[in-house]
Amino acid sequence: MPFSSYKLEACRASPKASSLSADSPCSLLSLIFLSSCELAYPQYLAMEMGPASGDKAGVFSQGRRWLNALPVKFKAKVADTARNIKKVGQDDPRRVIHSLKVGLALALVSIFYYYQPLYSNFGVTAMWAIMTVVVVLEFSVGATLGKGLNRGMATLLASALGVGAHHLANLSGHVGEPILLGSLVFLQAAISTFLRFFPKIKARYDYGLLIFILTFSLISISGFRDDEILELAHKRVLTVFVGGCACFIISIVVFPVWAGEDLHNLIALNIEKLGNFLEGFGDEYFKRTGDAESKDDKKYLEGYKSVLNSKTGEESLANFAAWEPRHGRFQFRHPWKQYLKVGTLARECAYRIEALNGYLNADIQASSEVRSLIQEACTNMSIESGKALKELSLTIKKMVQPSSADSHIENAKSAAKNLKSLLKSGLWEDTDLLKVIPGITVASILNEVVKCTENIAESVHELASKAQFKSVERTVSPEKLHSGQPQNIKSAQMVNCSHVVVNVGESTMAASPSEISSAPKAIKHNMEV
Repeated sequence: MPFSSYKLEACRASPKASSLSADSPCSLLSLIFLSSCELAYPQYLAMEMGPASGDKAGVFSQGRRWLNALPVKFKAKVADTARNIKKVGQDDPRRVIHSLKVGLALALVSIFYYYQPLYSNFGVTAMWAIMTVVVVLEFSVGATLGKGLNRGMATLLASALGVGAHHLANLSGHVGEPILLGSLVFLQAAISTFLRFFPKIKARYDYGLLIFILTFSLISISGFRDDEILELAHKRVLTVFVGGCACFIISIVVFPVWAGEDLHNLIALNIEKLGNFLEGFGDEYFKRTGDAESKDDKKYLEGYKSVLNSKTGEESLANFAAWEPRHGRFQFRHPWKQYLKVGTLARECAYRIEALNGYLNADIQASSEVRSLIQEACTNMSIESGKALKELSLTIKKMVQPSSADSHIENAKSAAKNLKSLLKSGLWEDTDLLKVIPGITVASILNEVVKCTENIAESVHELASKAQFKSVERTVSPEKLHSGQPQNIKSAQMVNCSHVVVNVGESTMAASPSEISSAPKAIKHNMEV
């Protein structure tokens, strides 16, 4: 073997064969010898150790690239997190205010620990006040009041029953006391847990039942080893009361968020989204507006989708609103359940709109001849239903009587009758069914949408009656115009209107152009120059 090969073999074998520690001089000399071999005979190392060194080099290069990219990825992650935080705050600035309110409430309640006289009276039980703030203070006033009252009443009742159970168990003797306490804890836990399965109880008192189970078990079981059970119950009730009062005051006084108002606005917004879709559906389906519109211009066609999944949110808001006192335009015991009825009808309409949306880009479309026959009736049904829904949404927002939507509903029903008479005619006998069915299906769904719109209008009328919405007086009564009775119009509005002529038979007026511009808007639509 050549000296160089022998030297290379010695270099490769020396790290494996070495059984000495890394701190020994021999081991250090071996490492120096190995380094000199690598410098002196690189070609041998490349030939005989090529695959292993290649794998190691690949791992080291990947690790180096990962380390170099780590600062860039970290900066991108921080920027993405900052954008998400900004978006959450911009979507609803009340979230930022709520976070500050929670911090303020905790800082105030922490005085029980910082102020020595208070801590001397309550001791470690002051922690229950802090825990009460953490679990009770919610986003809306209704949710905070609901949780706070549930926690307070459950704590008070469970404390009283726990003290009574302790005294009753004392009468049974030393042997029977743990048996009776265990039996009472078992019974109350089983009964309370079973009551939580009732839907109405679970909706409003589920949290209270949980606190009842916890407090009763804590006090009754603790009384077995601690004789000061009455003092324990007293301190727990008092600290929970202090924490709950802090939550109530901050939630109501500092920028309050009312669940009832959110529910009111949500129902109105959902109905408006349905109206926006129906107003634009006719032009979109029959391609009146052309194909050059961008996707941003057609966002109104996607708004109804949020209505489909609004049931849980509406029920939660209605439950929270039931706990709220009188505020703003909403009286105590406002008919919140009627809002749920309106929301249910709106979702039924949204499901039919979902079916209509499926025909906008369907593979099988009605022929141009069929579309031309049903275009006018379907467009009128869609537009008039959309206008009626938007009017109903506006009346809910302003809390006025929904009389303006009735005319649009009548127009939609009239268009539906015309469509029915058209479908019953003999125009479809010689037409291919595959070309007729898509158009007839759209017309049938629109007919159901008109019925849904009428049901929503009736429900809104019922809501307006129960909530005592304000009635709006009309400036000009259409009935009086048709009957020919003059209107009581102020003289200030009749300037330069001396030559206006009212034609009762044709419901028109004749006047000069200058007189038309000065006439009141209430009768301007009945003028003809």
